[in-house]
Amino acid sequence: MKPTNVLFIMADEHNRAMLGCSGHPIVQTPNLDGLAKSGIRFTNAYTNCPICVPARASLATGRYNHDNHYWDNATAYDGRVTSWGHRLQEAGILVESIGKLHYRKDDDPTGFDKRQVPMYIKDGVGSITAAIRDPMPPFDPESKKKPGFAAKACAGESDYTKYDLRVAELASQWLGNVGKYHNTKPWCLFVSFLSPHYPLTVPEPYYSMYRPDDMPGPKLDPEEGYRRHPWVEILAQRQPHANCLTLEKSKAAMAAYLGLCSFVDNQIGLVLKSLEAAGLSENTRIIFTSDHGENAGARGLWGKSVFYEESTGIPMLISGPDISAGSVCDTPVSLVDIYPTIIKSTGVQEKPDDNNLPGCSLIDVAVQTKNKNRVIFSQYHASASPTGGFMIRKGKFKFNYYVDYQPELFDLDVDPDEEKNLAQDPKYAEVCSEYEKLLREIVDPEVADRQAKDDQNAMIDFHGGREKILREKMGVQSYTPAPAI
Repeated sequence: MKPTNVLFIMADEHNRAMLGCSGHPIVQTPNLDGLAKSGIRFTNAYTNCPICVPARASLATGRYNHDNHYWDNATAYDGRVTSWGHRLQEAGILVESIGKLHYRKDDDPTGFDKRQVPMYIKDGVGSITAAIRDPMPPFDPESKKKPGFAAKACAGESDYTKYDLRVAELASQWLGNVGKYHNTKPWCLFVSFLSPHYPLTVPEPYYSMYRPDDMPGPKLDPEEGYRRHPWVEILAQRQPHANCLTLEKSKAAMAAYLGLCSFVDNQIGLVLKSLEAAGLSENTRIIFTSDHGENAGARGLWGKSVFYEESTGIPMLISGPDISAGSVCDTPVSLVDIYPTIIKSTGVQEKPDDNNLPGCSLIDVAVQTKNKNRVIFSQYHASASPTGGFMIRKGKFKFNYYVDYQPELFDLDVDPDEEKNLAQDPKYAEVCSEYEKLLREIVDPEVADRQAKDDQNAMIDFHGGREKILREKMGVQSYTPAPAI
């Protein structure tokens, strides 16, 4: 396979189903649909952690969080574990970023020759209050009276959408002024947007593209009798995202979220047009994905943090030389597969240690015989979770394991909405045993849960202890502020 440039585009909190090419009946995403038509769409792509910072650490390092020890939104990637960017730098390949990184801070050696408008965790510390999990802080019922982000959907511009406009502008300029003339070796440009991550403040004309009255009501609504898993219930009570939601506001939130999906699709389209205008399309592979999904009201949840398809499912597209146009691949993939994809695409020589990484090049996955039994793994040790949570996806089953709680098992072929938990059905006892064995071949969940909490406790002590952090509400924020542009 001939080495090529790589244009790696990332959205934030993009639900896998919210694409026209995924079959969504309403959302308009013509540019991403066109990218899928020119390449491969992976139908079963997953995040390795359904929250921003640790997901991006797995993406950078090609390693799971129990291996790299980036657990939550206060332990961000800092360069101490080799990234795909480091590998490109070692090979003399130009590698730059434009947009959100959600790494620790600017002077960390994270593997980019240049970073434009980078976004890091706030003050290099991030959401440290949310890392207090051992034990959990006292629950304040009054907190449920404060509206969450889903109740605040509106038209307008936010710092996030303004930032994305600038990211698209800078990426377009880079392709025309740098990428076009850098032809001695391949290059890699990472372009990372904030949308459709909340706030649900949507510029026109995207806000008016979707009418709240046309939106369906929430799926598996607890207000209509759905009972959440106890682990999920604890998380839902402690996260504010869906506070004060009426049916009317829930539909408005969904319409706004779709508007942001169309907004970021337009920004991506500008970047893709600039790539073509620079004459680079024939020698550039394009990767598109998201760090995690968005619950979008399912089970009364907004945000991410759980292992259901809305939260862990992510879009994954790849296009360019040696990529079959208009293909669909059902083999499960995940974020850790991007590391070897970039290495292989740019022609970087593999190292023996690469064989120890869990990922596989997306290009190799696509050309191999379809394998729905490929094992995919995800985990969560962050905000509002009482214990570590883990997910195994293999074939038609998904197995969710929660330390100190009963597991969940879903047959995604007959129950794609994950309504019926089969884990307590004796007929599926052997399946649960098999999938727990698969999980324990990857990680000891109890050991990882303890290690995450020990690391978090050490960080908490470093910052003055839990009482000081709770009193001062250190790192309390509904989302990371966009950098000045």
